[in-house]
Amino acid sequence: MGRRYLLLFLTPFVILPVACNRSQNDVQQGTIAEAYVGDSGSVGFDLDPVPHSDGSLELKGTYTAQGKTARFTIALAPAKRIEGKDSTDSPMKVGQGKFVGEPGSDASVLLADLKKALEAKTLPTKPKRVSVLPFTFVNIGDNLSQAANGGFNGKPRGHWTAMKIFIGDGEQEGQVFVNYNLATKKGQFSIKDPDYGDLVVAELAKVL
Repeated sequence: MGRRYLLLFLTPFVILPVACNRSQNDVQQGTIAEAYVGDSGSVGFDLDPVPHSDGSLELKGTYTAQGKTARFTIALAPAKRIEGKDSTDSPMKVGQGKFVGEPGSDASVLLADLKKALEAKTLPTKPKRVSVLPFTFVNIGDNLSQAANGGFNGKPRGHWTAMKIFIGDGEQEGQVFVNYNLATKKGQFSIKDPDYGDLVVAELAKVL
């Protein structure tokens, strides 16, 4: 698990509540309605969630900067709970997903910003385009809140779901965190490890 997500297991970070944005149900459950917290190792984007009756979820992503707008879809199949090999291992929720390219998307600025945030050294100039880029994801946690310096906490409760995704051709596999908040309609790419930066950006350049 990446260094940025160790916060999940540390003493809860104090976040000031915004009372006017809370529902009564949120207050009863100790859930906060938080604003997006950006950091240097992440790129945030807007999303429009489309849930389906079979438990799958589509996240229609949009990133606009410097007059350019990137559009893409993150499609997530229902995750399956996998028990650990022995009683000391924590169970995980693992699933399959895919990035889907959208017509008219201009991801030039998004890819440049991802290069910086993921600490990649190069930016692909002529990537081989694909309409769909599959990946495997591990659900790290639900109902999380953001910490001010990146990462997430289990307490206080928030609306974020954190995932680690694996993309690549098997022999060369990159990892990156993709997190989303259905309440605030916000998503986030976040660095897992600088060693994966070039591979992750090269893979995303094929579809974004």
